[in-house]
Amino acid sequence: MEGLSPAAIGACAALVERGDADRFAAVMAAPVAARGRLFVLYAFNLEVARAPWVTQEPMIAEMRLQWWRDVVAEAAEGRPARAHEVAGPLAALIAEAGLPLPALDALVEARRWDVYRAPFEDGAALAAYLEDTGGGVMWLAGRALGASGADEAALRAAGWAAGLAGFLRAVPELEARGRVPLVDGRPEAVAALARQGLARLEAARQGVRRMGPARAATIAAWQAEAILRQAAREPGRVAAGGLGQSEFARRWGLLRAGLRGGL
Repeated sequence: MEGLSPAAIGACAALVERGDADRFAAVMAAPVAARGRLFVLYAFNLEVARAPWVTQEPMIAEMRLQWWRDVVAEAAEGRPARAHEVAGPLAALIAEAGLPLPALDALVEARRWDVYRAPFEDGAALAAYLEDTGGGVMWLAGRALGASGADEAALRAAGWAAGLAGFLRAVPELEARGRVPLVDGRPEAVAALARQGLARLEAARQGVRRMGPARAATIAAWQAEAILRQAAREPGRVAAGGLGQSEFARRWGLLRAGLRGGL
């Protein structure tokens, strides 16, 4: 299997730049040696995340997600990669970095919630969704940069918190698209959920700081603390679409995360 070529990485980087500006900025703040693998992984995540939204037909959305599950399965079997600007690089990355296939598959499977309008059954279902999406992406990113199994819990905790921050920011858009994102939308429940995210972020920090180059994967969580603190303090901002930082605070936070090498 061919490795990751500059052309393949460039195509993935372009996709991330157009479709996931925050993660693109995080990659550009990471060491140069880490960027190629992160761009490929984030391009895969972007393709999977938007698959449920490019059609209003649930069956077609399901087929798109299954296509990506098949890509992962075929890469695991060492079969030739499909002719696709992300599928090929992803297969090469899986082989090079030994990415955990169950995490990749769970990342795709979790996005089935986005296909339908049914709410989460309970808080545990929402937590599992964040674990497989935000937590899974962070663990995969760390693994791509050399993290060991001992690092998984910290990476997943950081990713869960970052995923929750992004999810809370997306609540108004999800509701506009007919979804019911929050199990309990009362202000006190939203504030409690944000505090859960802050607790996970704090728990992640000690483990993350012991990491080597894999710590760069956590730069992508640079906005999580500020956003979760906003939601915990003023939960009404969630429904109003008022979460977020000023451009100065955003840039400063990214610079600080980049200089520290992560969280």
